[in-house]
This record gives sequence, structure tokens and C-alpha cells, in this order.
Amino acid sequence: MSKKWYNLFVSVDESNSRPEENEGHNEGPAPPPTAAQAVADIARSVGPAPTFTAPVNNPTSFAEIYQAAEIPIPTHGFTIEKVGDMLRSEHIRNLPRDVKRSSVLVALEASGVPIQDVIQDAMKRDQALDTFESIQEKALNQLQAQKEQENQQIQAEIDRVMAEHRSRIQANNDAVAKEKERFFAWRLKKQEEEQKIADTVSYFVTDNPITTGGHAAVPAPTPKPQQ
Repeated sequence: MSKKWYNLFVSVDESNSRPEENEGHNEGPAPPPTAAQAVADIARSVGPAPTFTAPVNNPTSFAEIYQAAEIPIPTHGFTIEKVGDMLRSEHIRNLPRDVKRSSVLVALEASGVPIQDVIQDAMKRDQALDTFESIQEKALNQLQAQKEQENQQIQAEIDRVMAEHRSRIQANNDAVAKEKERFFAWRLKKQEEEQKIADTVSYFVTDNPITTGGHAAVPAPTPKPQQ
């Protein structure tokens, strides 16, 4: 064909634009399959979900995902992506929806491309995306389970170390408390001993230099013997 595909527009069938003219005429060929039935037939031809034979290094690249899923490019070259580009072309993108649809269908028919091939390609790509989503979700769940297990181990280690340090802190506090108890008991005996000394010295001095009770006082001046 010498004309560009976007120059091939299909006019609306008069029988569709004038439904009143068809009233009363119920005879004729059986109606074509419904859209849902047609889609179901295409879905059956798509086959099982693809298996990814190659790793996807860049999950944001859908082209790489399609390639890893081994989605073949149709021999006629009309993929759903190409048809999408046609619909978004500057030549028809601002036209009414029905005109855009008709234009693409005319171009496909002129190239001998059944629209079913394009729908099938779309389904394969959607199936590949769903499968890859499941693969990523499974990997995410596995990572989450692994990290949660690691976190539990880390928390157990933290608890063990904290318990060990708490035990050491308690042991230190117990040692200090025990030493305090020993020291205060000794201080009482010291005070008793000082009191006995002070009582004895008091017979011989006017100013008793012996300290009794509390911390040791500053040394008193040289005592004066009693006359």
C-alpha cells in the first residue's frame, strides 16, 4: 500500500448509525460471538504462564521482562506496543475514539494482521508481568522471613548481653552494699573503741583530744595535762 496507515479511515456503517432502519428485520445470519467470548477464545490460545529463563537485571525495564519471558515478536511486527504507538500518533490521537479504532483496524487489515494477534500479544505480556510480579513478591516474602529470623537472633543476642550486663551491674551493687554494711558495722565498733579511749583520757586532760563518732576530725592541739 502506498498510503500511510493513518490516512485509512473507516466511515461508520450506516446500518449502525441508523438503527431505526433495521427495526422489524429479525431474520438474517446468527450474531457474531460476543466480545467476552472472543477474548476467552484468545486467552485459551495464549497458553500457560511464561517461565523466566534469564534473570531480569533491571526490573523497571519492561522490555527486559518481556525478553526474559521469551515473548516472541510476531512475524508481521504488530505488537500491542506498536498498536499503542499508532493510537497515540500525532495524526489520530486527537480524533474521536471510534475513528482512532477504525483507523488502526484498517491499517492492520491492510497489513494482513488479525486483531486477535495483537490481543494475544497483549495477553502474553500481561501474563508475563503477573508472573514476574509473583516472582518478585515471593522473593520479597523470603527476604522478609530471612531478615525477621536474623532480627530475632540479633534481639536474642541483645537480650543475652543485656542480661549479662545487668547481672554484672547487680553484682557490683551487691559488692558495694556488702562493703557498706561491713564498713558501717566497723564504724560502730570504732566509735565504741574511741569512746573507751576518750573516757580514759578524760581523767588526765581538760580538753579531750579524742574524737568519738563520725569522720576523723582535724588533729586537736597538744593537750594540757591537769594540774
